[in-house]
Amino acid sequence: MSLLLLRTLTFLAVATTLRTAVAAQEPPGHSKPNIVVVIADQWRAQAFHHTGDPNVKTPNFDRLAAESAELVHAVSTIPVCSPTRASLLTGQHALTHGVFINDVPLDPAATTIAKVLKAAGYDTGAIGKWHVDGHGRMSFIPAERRQGFDYWKVLECTHNYTDSVFYGDTSEKLHWSGYDALDQTRDACNFLKAHAPAQKPFLLWLAWGPPHDPYLTAPEKYRAMYDPATLTLRPNVPAEMEAPTRKNTAGYYAHCSALDDAIGELLQTLQETGLADNTILLFTADHGDMLGSQGMMKKQKPYDESIRVPMLIRWPAGLGSKRRELPAPIGTEDVMPTLLGLARVPAPKSVQGLDYSGYLRGGEAPGDGAALISCPSPFGEWERRRGGKEYRGLRTVRYTYVRDLSGPWLLFDDEADPYQQHNLVNTPEHAALQSELEAKLTHKLRDQGDDFLPGEKYIAKWGYHVDANGTAPTAP
Repeated sequence: MSLLLLRTLTFLAVATTLRTAVAAQEPPGHSKPNIVVVIADQWRAQAFHHTGDPNVKTPNFDRLAAESAELVHAVSTIPVCSPTRASLLTGQHALTHGVFINDVPLDPAATTIAKVLKAAGYDTGAIGKWHVDGHGRMSFIPAERRQGFDYWKVLECTHNYTDSVFYGDTSEKLHWSGYDALDQTRDACNFLKAHAPAQKPFLLWLAWGPPHDPYLTAPEKYRAMYDPATLTLRPNVPAEMEAPTRKNTAGYYAHCSALDDAIGELLQTLQETGLADNTILLFTADHGDMLGSQGMMKKQKPYDESIRVPMLIRWPAGLGSKRRELPAPIGTEDVMPTLLGLARVPAPKSVQGLDYSGYLRGGEAPGDGAALISCPSPFGEWERRRGGKEYRGLRTVRYTYVRDLSGPWLLFDDEADPYQQHNLVNTPEHAALQSELEAKLTHKLRDQGDDFLPGEKYIAKWGYHVDANGTAPTAP
């Protein structure tokens, strides 16, 4: 045997050994991570046992948090439903994609996370609430308006959780069999089981309707867990709102505990199917709920109970399985590019959000340390006759600063005043801080091309038809 042939055979043997060793270290099947995005509706960041709520029972979410990176200052950039969902899908600011109020359509030609991942070889599926189609809350959504999702068990919007309908691939109206979030989660588990043997990665989008009001419609077993009389309310709930807040909050927590059982079932299925290690599981919400704090209810307001949302990211293969609290503020439009970054799929040029994947892997946080919050045009539950107004603001790790069309409105030191009970705006001793935050806000708005106009200017620009209070029609 010649020396050349011997060297060639030796090289081939070593190469084969190396390929075998590398293959043994790679996850079975595809190497791209699966992605499961779970979105609750109106679940504020404070309403978990692990975040310090003394009332709510969330053992499965607490377990998930113990294995996740948690972005503890995640905010809903526009704390209301449709704008947040459109930004989660596109990675764009609401004044770019145009969905800055509820019940208006996201452009069917928009570049979404599902379309990007589908082009990268992913299967895609959506289950539950949608609310970016804008053609009626009970209307069928045809394939060309599904923004890149193939598997489809979706309704535009309902809050009738016990008699909930959805559509598949035809216009036949179908019904979930019981409390819809539990049924939707079981369907998501079936999706996982069906895709476990596959060689393709997948994106699954699971969107629940609760704990959004109506507050008192969770199954009885969960409502029985909470006695309104024994709840500890947040100290910024005024005395005159205590009685209704107790009743509503007990029902809200009942929804939360029902969803806790749902996430537990999802986690168990991921484990049983062998998908848990190489699946990025993101849990978040579209916005929070005031629940009596500041004497207010529901969302759109610039206070922490409305703007701060949960954001847990669990991916054992890529991020480890130990709890990490990451303080850098992250906004809604940053989620899509961050998920693409974790999957090492290039973000399209249409994306305006920041990629936090390097930060999740241990690097520096992108951005300027502040997340934008805004209300381009008040409507619905926060219409003008109820105090609704346009605003722009910042949430940093320590401060909240907000201005309306007439000038500076709110300034809170959230570290010293976590319940935001002392407005420091225009006080002489905080003038330098206010000036610094105002300059940062002005710079951020300039970068985004946001001229901070009255809401009717944006309504006119996009040609939306709204009522006298700025609300788009919601009829089927």
